[in-house]
Amino acid sequence: MTSDLDIIIAGGGRVGFQTAEILADRGHDVTIIERDDRIVSDIADQWIATVIQGDATNPEIIEQAGLERADVIAALTGETGLNLAVCLAAAELTPDIRTVARIDRTGGESYTRFVDAVVFPERAGSRVAANEIIGSDVQTLADVTGNLDIMLIRVADDAPAAGKPLSDVRFPEGTLVVSDANGERIARADTTLTPGSSYVVAVEPAVVDEVMHLMRG
Repeated sequence: MTSDLDIIIAGGGRVGFQTAEILADRGHDVTIIERDDRIVSDIADQWIATVIQGDATNPEIIEQAGLERADVIAALTGETGLNLAVCLAAAELTPDIRTVARIDRTGGESYTRFVDAVVFPERAGSRVAANEIIGSDVQTLADVTGNLDIMLIRVADDAPAAGKPLSDVRFPEGTLVVSDANGERIARADTTLTPGSSYVVAVEPAVVDEVMHLMRG
């Protein structure tokens, strides 16, 4: 998937809001749907993007959120059944959309018969939920202490850094490319960022967008 996605998140509670913040920080366009007016008010005080009050199982509400142009819908409420219903309704209206549902227990791989991915944030953290929403080209490997992201990033074919050795790429301060393409040794100055290969990168939040541009385009 590309590095700029249009994402709808159903559920603006702790998990939904934290995941939305991470995705927005990575440059994605995020819309939150939340039915609780108190939570909507709280989000509006902190959030500069679109927040829609309503029931995400209602086709009119998810269409109002821009379902037709959305790349992904992630249902992250605290109710597994509700999350599945949201995803199924979205897929019925927009068959090509990626669907991600939060579940309330482990062993939920059977749910992937109905959705593209499931998340169990109580165990994995909101960063892992964000990874599932985006897809496999960029992954945060750990929900680490503090704000530092340890990411696995696949180099896009047309990215500015593609095909160049690290010594020739002007990464911003706050970036450390950790591994070579095979993950078998520490990256060196002559490590080449091969298109299609993935590299472990440590990134401070302030420079995530710049690093993503260099490696993803």
